[in-house]
Amino acid sequence: MSAPTVTMVFLALLVGSGVLQTWLARRQIRYVGARREAVPADFAGQVSSDGHAKAADYTCTNERFGLIKLAVGTLVLLGWTLLGGLEALNAWILPRTLEPLGALGYQVALVFAFSLIGGALDLPFDWYNNFRIEQRFGFNRMSIGLWLGDLVKNLIVSTLIGLPMIAVVLWLMGVAGSLWWLWAWIFWMGFNLLLLVLYPMFIAPMFNKFEPLQDEDLSKRVSSLMQRCGFSAQGLFVMDGSKRSAQSNAYFTGIGRSKRVVFYDTLLARLTHGELEAVLAHELGHFHHKHIVKLIAQMFIVSLLALAALGWLAQQEAFFVGLGVQPNATAPNDALALLLFSLSAPLAGFFLAPLMSLASRRHEFEADAYACDKANGAELRSALLKLTEDNASTLTPEPLYVRFYYSHPPMAERLAALRLTPMH
Repeated sequence: MSAPTVTMVFLALLVGSGVLQTWLARRQIRYVGARREAVPADFAGQVSSDGHAKAADYTCTNERFGLIKLAVGTLVLLGWTLLGGLEALNAWILPRTLEPLGALGYQVALVFAFSLIGGALDLPFDWYNNFRIEQRFGFNRMSIGLWLGDLVKNLIVSTLIGLPMIAVVLWLMGVAGSLWWLWAWIFWMGFNLLLLVLYPMFIAPMFNKFEPLQDEDLSKRVSSLMQRCGFSAQGLFVMDGSKRSAQSNAYFTGIGRSKRVVFYDTLLARLTHGELEAVLAHELGHFHHKHIVKLIAQMFIVSLLALAALGWLAQQEAFFVGLGVQPNATAPNDALALLLFSLSAPLAGFFLAPLMSLASRRHEFEADAYACDKANGAELRSALLKLTEDNASTLTPEPLYVRFYYSHPPMAERLAALRLTPMH
């Protein structure tokens, strides 16, 4: 493998993914925009014309914003790689950290500096999304103060959790020999499983308040449902999601004894008890069919393959030179390899999106069918329609765009499948 070959493959993936994303986004904008004025016949009388038009406008606005982010992101990626950004950052960090901090300290500092710069470049987009797009469509409820507070908390949590993890991985890259990637994968796997336990108990409460569900009738109904489904949780909680967004959700979080059911307060305000039970039954369907376990297993397999690929690429000088970085002569190159891989690997991973989306949509159909067996299918249909309108989800997505990106089936397909499913 030569450096020019690496460069050509990188550029081919960059251009190919960019062109495909742009083409799909423009198809979605044209398709949804052309159907803005008329509510689909299947939803006539169930979804208002104003709600349908709002969903179309929201979808098209987000797609146009996504195209801007794509263009800027492409320039940033080229800046970090072929235009010498990472090379320049490394040249500045190396002499200032290698002697006082040692080889490992220098590498952690490089990763930290890279992450800070990347986060800073993302800030304008995050601000515009929340305080322009989400505000325009009536979803944003965050103040600037809350947004800034979240940024600080995220920085603290990411630093306290991310830097030690990166330090261990870089240490293993330096001392564990040619199979360092296998040891790093074992560590990473265990670390992520630990986070699944710690997140609901210690990290999530830093950002939101979680209070026990006070509605006794709903609590009894939910407890009865979980008993019928053979599922246990450590508590039913209500999250103050309304302080950030008007959109609604419910989810399970944690593993083992840390498992808990969480309702957004906006969801409780919008759905009836029967609809809430049906939505929860859908989530329980994911556990019944072991979708969560399958997703974690898939994540671990992909990460193992990715680390194995990094283990090989980190030994190839052409990998560095071909992506615009001259390897260090007097210091380890593991952090440079890790950063270059994190920049380039998503380009190849993008083309796997349709397969991941297909599996996810199948899981949603299975969870819906389970909900119809354990709860009331009519209540699930009613809840889905309410959530679709409340969250401004378009009823008329472009079919090819759906096949490539959608993790959930379009509402028309979902309701059609529910009509064919035997009801409880």
